[in-house]
Amino acid sequence: MPTSEESTTPHYKDTFPVIDLSLPEEDLIPQIAHACSTFGFFQIINHEHQSIANFQSAMVDYFALPREIKLSYKRRDDNARGYFDDELTRQKRDWKECLDVGVPGSRDWSRADDDAENACLDGWNQFPSVEELPRFRATVVSYFEECAELSLFLFRLMARGMESIDHNNNESFFQELKHGHASYLRMNYYPPCSHDDQLQNGNGRQTTATNSGHYKEGDDGTKPILGVSPHRDASFLTILLQDEDCHSLQVWHESKWKTIHPVPNALTVNTGDMCMLWSNGKYQAPLHRVLTNESSKRYSSPFFYNPPYTMLIHAPLLRLDPEDKEIENHKKTHKYHPLLYGYFRAVRFAGDVTDLGIEIQTSDYLIDQKSPSSHLRKQEFMRDVDFFKTPFSIEKYRSFLIGKDQSI
Repeated sequence: MPTSEESTTPHYKDTFPVIDLSLPEEDLIPQIAHACSTFGFFQIINHEHQSIANFQSAMVDYFALPREIKLSYKRRDDNARGYFDDELTRQKRDWKECLDVGVPGSRDWSRADDDAENACLDGWNQFPSVEELPRFRATVVSYFEECAELSLFLFRLMARGMESIDHNNNESFFQELKHGHASYLRMNYYPPCSHDDQLQNGNGRQTTATNSGHYKEGDDGTKPILGVSPHRDASFLTILLQDEDCHSLQVWHESKWKTIHPVPNALTVNTGDMCMLWSNGKYQAPLHRVLTNESSKRYSSPFFYNPPYTMLIHAPLLRLDPEDKEIENHKKTHKYHPLLYGYFRAVRFAGDVTDLGIEIQTSDYLIDQKSPSSHLRKQEFMRDVDFFKTPFSIEKYRSFLIGKDQSI
């Protein structure tokens, strides 16, 4: 039997915590709170995910489809879901192919993907046909729902790790999250990236994995590319399934890039921007990137657990007496303006798929700024016109997004 101290202390793999979900919740809460506030990344074991093997096999089958079939399901400026191989991260093109799948607008997976009721802000799903991949859709949906259930469980534990909040008054928040989350699942394929590929396509300093699996920073002046450039996730939290034999995920921690080597049968979890705002900065949204590999292909799949589009993200209610005058003083300690998730998501998507130079970060919502960000005004306008129930069109909102037009 583990001692009390052992049960509340996670073990570590290459600096990052590994948390055993078979432990009692009271032991998990301080472990998860410490991991989220210190690292922003941790691995979980004994998570009871049942469909991982089938999902991994389905993901490999999908990316093996002929390119013309995948392109027939390509996402576009009015549909954020589907296949793509041209994403920009902070205006730099990533070295990967992807498929994005999200919650249907109707929240009913039994409806046809192109059913009018399934349209939402992010668009609609584009699965390959049953003839092309017979079991693919069912396998992906099963894995998606398992991720959603696990995410809510983890996020509740994260919230319970914030001792200053009134959990009784926040139950409605969790119910809204459970029934209205706007999560999506991304399937990634990273092809090998040779030195010639680096020379021809690069747009930054060389960062690549050698055949031995060790990583090097180039110093020959070339401009190769990353699998994904440094970024922070916009989610509440992200659950990542990654290959165990090709380690390319790196996290910026203690002023250096550190590689996460996955523990066998583990899932990797990280906190995102929405969690950082909701926790008023207690939990970190870590900067991370994905390296290219000279000889090995890599598959991974992050599940982004996101708020409902209409949710305003702000610090939760505090555990204080309503008559207590200190409530107003506590409100003054809030670091961020409320953030409308649907607006944040739409602008982030526009930055991912266009070269308009559109950018939005949580720093735009900091209260302690000399001049308020224009995003605060724009999100209120978007809220007033109720644009969340129809697919977001970059072309329709182009002038508004780049600041040349204040109306739609």
